[in-house]
Amino acid sequence: MNILALLTDAFGGRGGIAKFNRDLCRALAAGPLAAQVTALPRVAPVDPIDEVPSRVDYQSRVAGSKWAYTWSVVRHTLNVQRSTCDVIICGHINLLPVAVLAAWLQGAPLLLVVHGIDAWTPHPSPFVRWLLPQVDTFVTVSQCTKDRFLEWAPLRAGQGRVVPDCIDLDAYSPGPKRDDLLDRYGLHDRTILLTLGRLASDEQYKGHDEILEVLPRIAEEVPDVAYLICGDGDDRARLEAKAERLGLSDRVVFAGYVPEDEKEDHYRLADAFVMPGRGEGFGIVYLEAMACGVPVVASSADASREAVRGGQLGVVVDPDDLNSVQSGILDALREPRGVPDRLEHFSFGRFQERWHRVVGHCAEEGPARAPIPRS
Repeated sequence: MNILALLTDAFGGRGGIAKFNRDLCRALAAGPLAAQVTALPRVAPVDPIDEVPSRVDYQSRVAGSKWAYTWSVVRHTLNVQRSTCDVIICGHINLLPVAVLAAWLQGAPLLLVVHGIDAWTPHPSPFVRWLLPQVDTFVTVSQCTKDRFLEWAPLRAGQGRVVPDCIDLDAYSPGPKRDDLLDRYGLHDRTILLTLGRLASDEQYKGHDEILEVLPRIAEEVPDVAYLICGDGDDRARLEAKAERLGLSDRVVFAGYVPEDEKEDHYRLADAFVMPGRGEGFGIVYLEAMACGVPVVASSADASREAVRGGQLGVVVDPDDLNSVQSGILDALREPRGVPDRLEHFSFGRFQERWHRVVGHCAEEGPARAPIPRS
């Protein structure tokens, strides 16, 4: 099987979607599907590109402006034999116009991946909304996102599949707190709450504000509590000012960006991973924290509740109720450390099996639209 995947980024990229796309490429290239995957990223890599599977042709050179990228995709689809691609994967709804064009040129079925809050409300582009009926199959990373997407998208529920994010259980494991990291942040002999995620001013939904607001109350019961915020972005200054205004400067540490090779050791610092947000389409970070044996606090207001399987793997709180947030964090701090038995549900092996079924079915069904004839 030959697959053309149009992605935002993957290898050499940062963040949850880049991680998802790396897992997707690896899953599709693995047996028994063993697809040949041509991946065209829209965004240039920011880190070195490594560990690309041999059956994945990751063409980072095509990354660029909207029009340069569109031309690169068109040129690629015109340069390969018609019907060479068995499936076209559109890795983000913003890439739909160029993905539809590629699917038309190839006469191949189009599979759209929907991640989260970017598709919970009608897309701002009328053109994208007009093109959505050209999608043959769509995959969401959570049932929450599927439900929110179908509230406005002109697609049928039967066209959609839910394939949750995954965790490589060999890459994350419990371990001791690293003394040098405790030295770096001045957190020896502290009970540590941790959040890891971008600090973006347009993404103030990850629960940082709620944790800061309940931290003084938690400190009444856990006097040595501290809050380690990992991640960086243009919202950091606002959060730093808020921590100072609340008199929490001695309890809140901003770690900044954490490189991929240090993430596991940062999770291990935590006595609880806390991210009671409102906009997570799923949340790989919850899985990573649990794989490191850290109790997790998720949210009833977004898809993170699915990452903890409705409370089976972690604590679910209501971010609109600070009493719920406070009691949930205290409950998590009482939980013993250890990897939940049912975390296997989100293993890479299960992710691979789910994606093989979805892509196989999509290729078998073929495109529902009539292809545009070549002149």
